[in-house]
Amino acid sequence: MNTKDIRSSNDPDLAGSYAAMQRAAISAQDLAIKTNTGIVVSVNGKPRVISAKELLQMRELEAHTLDVSKAV
Repeated sequence: MNTKDIRSSNDPDLAGSYAAMQRAAISAQDLAIKTNTGIVVSVNGKPRVISAKELLQMRELEAHTLDVSKAV
């Protein structure tokens, strides 16, 4: 398996696909939160459902972490 970071690809479309996947993941999370549903992710090759409540908690933690790092 190739473990090279896709963002360092010489192909600009391939390198840009990383950011596109991140935007798609955020959009999926937004929709799950709005509709109070979960999303399914793979953790160590096994499916795991993350509820809308967990997604909100993760976002709050991220926002708090970003606020703290700006204060330093």
